[in-house]
Amino acid sequence: MPAWVETIFANINVIELLLIFCSRIIEVSMGTVRIILISKGYRSIGAFIGFFEVTLWVFVASRVITGLSESPIKAVVYSMGFATGIYLGGKLESKLAFGKVLIQAIIPKEMEETITKALREQGYAVTVLEAKGMDSVKAVLHIYAPRKGKEMIINHILSMEPHAMVVSNDITTIQGGHLHSYRRFVK
Repeated sequence: MPAWVETIFANINVIELLLIFCSRIIEVSMGTVRIILISKGYRSIGAFIGFFEVTLWVFVASRVITGLSESPIKAVVYSMGFATGIYLGGKLESKLAFGKVLIQAIIPKEMEETITKALREQGYAVTVLEAKGMDSVKAVLHIYAPRKGKEMIINHILSMEPHAMVVSNDITTIQGGHLHSYRRFVK
C-alpha cells in the first residue's frame, strides 16, 4: 500500500466518521422536516425541532472543523451525510404528510351524485361545481382533506370513474365551511 494511503488511514477513526455521517443525516432530516412544517404553518413544532437541529449541528460541525487538516475525509463524510439527510428528510416528511390538500376531480355530470355521496359518507367535505367540458357537461368536485390520506381519496374516485381528471394542491388555510371535527387540524 502506498505511503500516502497508509497516512490517510492512520489518521482516520472509523467510529468517528460513522458518528459524523449518522449525526449529519439526523440533523439535516430534522431541518428538512422543520422547513416543511414551518411552511405549512406549524411554527411551534418547527421551532422545537430547530433547537435540537442546531444543537446537533454545533457539535458535529465543530468536530469536523477541528480535525479537518488531519483527516480531510471528514469533510467528504460530512457532505455525504448532508446529501443523505436531505433525501431521508423528504421521505420522512412524505410519510408524516402534515397539512391539508384540496383535491379537484373533474368527472362526467352523471357520476356526480354517486361519487359525492361516497366521499361524504367517508366524512370528507365536498363542494360541487358545474362545468362545461369540450364534449359534455362535467362536475368539478372540490374535496378538502388531510394530506396523509390523499392517495386513498384519489384512488377511490378513480375506481368509480377511471377517466376522471384529478388534481391535488397543498393548502395552508381553511376557514368556515362544513368540516367534520375529526377531519380538522389543530396547529
